[in-house]
Amino acid sequence: MSIFRFKVWWTTHWIGNNGNDVENETQMMIFDKSDFGRPYVLLLPLIEGPFRASLQSGLDDDLDICVESGSTKVQTSKYRSCLYLHIGDDPYRLVKDAMQVIRVHLGTFKLLEEKCPPEIVDKFGWCTWDAFYLKVHPQGVWDGVKGLTEGGCPPGLVLIDDGWQSICHDDDPIADQEGMNRTSAGEQMPCRLIKFEENHKFRNYYSCPKIPSHKGMGAFVSDLKNEFKSVKHVYVWHALCGYWGGVRPNVPQMPECRVIWPKLSPGLGMTMEDLAVDKIVNNGVVLVPPEKAHELFEGLHSHLKSAGIDGVKVDVIHSGACKSILQGLDSFGEEAELARAYYKALTASVRKHFQGNGVIASMEHCNDFMFLGTETIALGRVGDDFWCSDPSGDPNGTFWLQGCHMVHCAYNSLWMGNFIHPDWDMFQSTHPCAEFHAASRAISGGPIYVSDSVGKHDFELLKRFVLPDGTVLRCQGYALPTRDCLFEDPLHDGRTMLKIWNLNKWTGVLGAFNCQGGGWCPTARRNKSAPQFSINVTCLFSPNDIEWTNINAKNLQIPFKGIHLFAVYKYKERKLSLLKASETLEISLPPFEYELFTVSPVNVLTRRTVQFAPIGLVNMLNSGGAIESLDYNSNGSLVRVGVRGTGEMGIFASREPLSCMIDDVNTDFSYDENMVVVHVLWHNSSRSCVVEYAF
Repeated sequence: MSIFRFKVWWTTHWIGNNGNDVENETQMMIFDKSDFGRPYVLLLPLIEGPFRASLQSGLDDDLDICVESGSTKVQTSKYRSCLYLHIGDDPYRLVKDAMQVIRVHLGTFKLLEEKCPPEIVDKFGWCTWDAFYLKVHPQGVWDGVKGLTEGGCPPGLVLIDDGWQSICHDDDPIADQEGMNRTSAGEQMPCRLIKFEENHKFRNYYSCPKIPSHKGMGAFVSDLKNEFKSVKHVYVWHALCGYWGGVRPNVPQMPECRVIWPKLSPGLGMTMEDLAVDKIVNNGVVLVPPEKAHELFEGLHSHLKSAGIDGVKVDVIHSGACKSILQGLDSFGEEAELARAYYKALTASVRKHFQGNGVIASMEHCNDFMFLGTETIALGRVGDDFWCSDPSGDPNGTFWLQGCHMVHCAYNSLWMGNFIHPDWDMFQSTHPCAEFHAASRAISGGPIYVSDSVGKHDFELLKRFVLPDGTVLRCQGYALPTRDCLFEDPLHDGRTMLKIWNLNKWTGVLGAFNCQGGGWCPTARRNKSAPQFSINVTCLFSPNDIEWTNINAKNLQIPFKGIHLFAVYKYKERKLSLLKASETLEISLPPFEYELFTVSPVNVLTRRTVQFAPIGLVNMLNSGGAIESLDYNSNGSLVRVGVRGTGEMGIFASREPLSCMIDDVNTDFSYDENMVVVHVLWHNSSRSCVVEYAF
């Protein structure tokens, strides 16, 4: 299996059996273990000095290493460390161990385990992009937050996407109404940044009553946080080079810059056609020289910080510093060195203004970013954008593109999760596949945010992963494909179910998703529908599909040692089963449907010989994420479970309890088919309640 760049900005999963199957710009490759004892083998292209390596198919079924500097003036024919090979018996540890070796070898990045993701990973968020696109404005943002709050799903994160900056095209005059004739998605991409301050839509915001000194973005952010107490974090979007087209030259108070005319490298010329890339290639990108990059980020971030902005989504990361797409930029030197300078400046600014980790990295799927840009950045997108529909016009893209998105995120996390905490992107709660997306986000371990239009929400769905205080029940690790999926094709083989696993503090969770129906087409060089594979898919599930000793999860309390029996709760079927570790359940799903399994180790209460396993809030998609603590008392007849959230708290018990209490108050409960259910109320507090079961 491999991870390759199918677009300039994005990577995905690919499988094959020989050298001819390998795609250009492959960033990582794993050979499956063999029947005669060969372990898993990892091939990892590296950065070596000014050069960046990738894998690709060669002549006569060979595998080639492509090593590029991005500059015709920087060439060599000898390389000492452009590829690392690692072997191991565990595919997950294989990748992690290799990254630890490269961490020491390069010394240019930090592993995720050395960093702390921003607090937004635990918050429910709302992004303005699909709601407004470039027409975002203060009243619209206010109304969006107000509607979600009144509906019982208050956001903890508000992400103001593209549309807030002061931009214009090269032919436009620099005026107070900057960029306002560029309101359709795509029209903005040739535009350049003309000032660090917000555009007139946000600049002309006044607090009510109007106070001349209390206006602009700072006043708006302050008012938003004061009115809606759940909003703890406001992030804004910007491109790595300032804007899509960079910075407009010869503008007072803006950094020195000059226009560059990029040319795609041969490998990236084989990627999927992309409007953004075409716009940058045809209109050029205006780059601040690497030695001045700190001026760009300091100017932008210092203003945002003064306005109360808590962090930034840094997009279009491969338009400038990652010159892997910009072959021929000889005036700015080699690719890796330009990338190094931009990332160093970005890192310094983020440390100064946004606590070092207040960043969502996006459009960053390339090894030069992972190896050079993740010293402090700890959160990043691991999949292409959520597409409501197919931009190429295929009506079925409303469905099959959602499966593509899920596969991108799951498999990319195997690689990227070692550097950045995986972010599976936003989605819309009213989309035909909204529940499909929500289920994957709920167990992804990353932030969960939607891009709903104002007033258009499915609150019944939202309340299955959003708590009344604007937080979510997040897993302790990040979701990864199960072992039996790693070397299979869950998009177009008509038989493979995507299965992903993760861990909560006290339970495991597994999701099954039928993503079959379309994906990368090597001949068409784009994502394409494959309706012949969009059929019912059947797979087997076992507790052993979950990697219980996962090295990527923190704060685990699971009493796994000596456990041979598991309680398994099917979320959609609302059915409880008992399985031994190696036993299996069969599940069959139609296209773009899912099932979630909460898997809980069964313990035995010594005094009463009662089998017991906590399940969690069965009304929530990540049921087991609600369990904060688990305490078996010394006499073996009482169990206390700390629960965060509201709804139906379920446990498996082989015998009906004598009584149940919530925070020391007796409560009613039901007992049916070994399932004990009590109703937990929300007490206007984020604290856990304690449910006590007496046997």
